[in-house]
Amino acid sequence: MAARSDEGTHAPPPHDTADTWAEELLDQLRPAVRHPRRAVAWLARTVHAAVGLEGADGRLLAGEHLPVDAAVHADVATGRISAAALEDDGRHVHLVGIRHPEPGRAAGAVLTVARTEPFDRRAAEIVHRTAGVLGLLLREGELARSARRLRRASADLRLAILQLLMVEDVVSARRVAAGLWPGLLEQDTACVYVVEGSPAGRDALAEECADLTEGRALVVRCPARDGHVIVVSPASAPGERLRTLVTDRPGIYLGGSLHQRLARTATAYGQAISALAVARFSPGRSAVYAERTHPERLLDPAALRSWAARTLRPLDTLPHHTRAELLATTRLGLEFTAVSAAKVLGVSRNTVRARMDRLQTLLDTDLTDLTTRTAVRLALLTEAAHGPYDPATAPHPHAGVRFTDLLDSAALRDWGGDLLGRLDGDGRDLRGTLCAWISAGANAERAAIQRGVHAQTVREHVRAAEPVLERQLLAGGSDLYEVVLAHLADGTLAAPDAGPNGDQADAPVHG
Repeated sequence: MAARSDEGTHAPPPHDTADTWAEELLDQLRPAVRHPRRAVAWLARTVHAAVGLEGADGRLLAGEHLPVDAAVHADVATGRISAAALEDDGRHVHLVGIRHPEPGRAAGAVLTVARTEPFDRRAAEIVHRTAGVLGLLLREGELARSARRLRRASADLRLAILQLLMVEDVVSARRVAAGLWPGLLEQDTACVYVVEGSPAGRDALAEECADLTEGRALVVRCPARDGHVIVVSPASAPGERLRTLVTDRPGIYLGGSLHQRLARTATAYGQAISALAVARFSPGRSAVYAERTHPERLLDPAALRSWAARTLRPLDTLPHHTRAELLATTRLGLEFTAVSAAKVLGVSRNTVRARMDRLQTLLDTDLTDLTTRTAVRLALLTEAAHGPYDPATAPHPHAGVRFTDLLDSAALRDWGGDLLGRLDGDGRDLRGTLCAWISAGANAERAAIQRGVHAQTVREHVRAAEPVLERQLLAGGSDLYEVVLAHLADGTLAAPDAGPNGDQADAPVHG
């Protein structure tokens, strides 16, 4: 094998002018068709040769693998020489290094062209010009891959920030955000919006949300629901911009929360999901969580905080970070399924279940019962909203308050009666079906047996109750717990037999 210094003197065919092949080569750069494989295939056809494009590591990028002298190939690949012409067993081979544009970098790839005829001036020029085009295409591909990696890394960071906010670790969330999005979480409050579209169009939807909020909001592809994009916005202006997404856009819905402290991002997320359910029934396909009457506000604040502190007292012996982890995980686990909560928190579903089981054991209660879950959730939300309870600052002693005492409130009974009374006008007895469904732990099959109807009828009745109550029920979450509390308040459902941590004033504390 010997290297050749001449490139031949064959004249190009009369019908193939330089303008013709140059135009065809430039055509390889059209956005709709540009790809190294197409350019390599064009080169093979044009110069009647076998062509291979390999990366500097020897990986075949396009064309076919062509065995050549390893030492010469290495010299071209490492950039020691820019090109080489070889003659081997009747083959005429050209190797051209496609250099990386950054100074000091070795060749990005090696173009190998082999044919039986010697390379004339035309063929040699086409090979070298094609190498330049391939350099552009490879660089474009590298930039696109780098951009994808950057987008994935950015998306992972945004998700990590959201997960930290969900477990109330605002300090760590701010530290993570400060490097890439300075000032994003400087304010103490924020609104959470959930934009719903199709799973296939979610990436484009997330990009639109990012463009509309102009970097002033945290935009995250929801890890739990494929069609959802979560937007955490410290300012209120992005909410108005997000509403433009649903204008003349069938299949796009928007739900927004009230302003909440950053530590209550999980609560705001639940409000946004609740508003999203309303948006599905709204002509404008967008809704903000209504400042409706919250049942916990109808309770004696001091009595509620005292009861919540007593309910959660068995957790006080745990290290602070362990206690906070159990509380945050259980709050999300009560709002969503274990799978969804796990995705939001970035842990396994077995971890979510294990933490909830541990809390259940410590509280000596049964979280499989829907009324008990409602009571436990009320205790968790009370502490999240008001912080640890200090008996010394309470205006009246409430050491022995029980869950049934909390329910014995005229205002709460009136609220529950008014809410459930909306169902009385339907001849299908939606109220009776809903009560049976809640008693059965939101299980349609068990409720159907109790009611003597088909399970599908139960589901249809519950679904029909949703727009009447303006609350999402089948998906669970905060709306369902409010409806359960309404049933407990007006006596339609009995309070949990023992309540969280016992429902007796002098019940022992289980550590």
